[in-house]
Amino acid sequence: MAKCAVCGKGSHFGIKVSHSHRRSNRMWKSNVKSVKCVVNGTPKRLYVCASCLRSGAVERA
Repeated sequence: MAKCAVCGKGSHFGIKVSHSHRRSNRMWKSNVKSVKCVVNGTPKRLYVCASCLRSGAVERA
């Protein structure tokens, strides 16, 4: 899965626990979008998470 180019946020792993307490592996996927951003004055397509987009950490092209 893609990682955020700004903060490095990616997928996280853990254990899913059912009501009967049976445990199995699971994965949480971050909300990472492919957006066109301005990098060094030129537009470039990057993977950026939604929290970085909301905070204005990148300039959209």
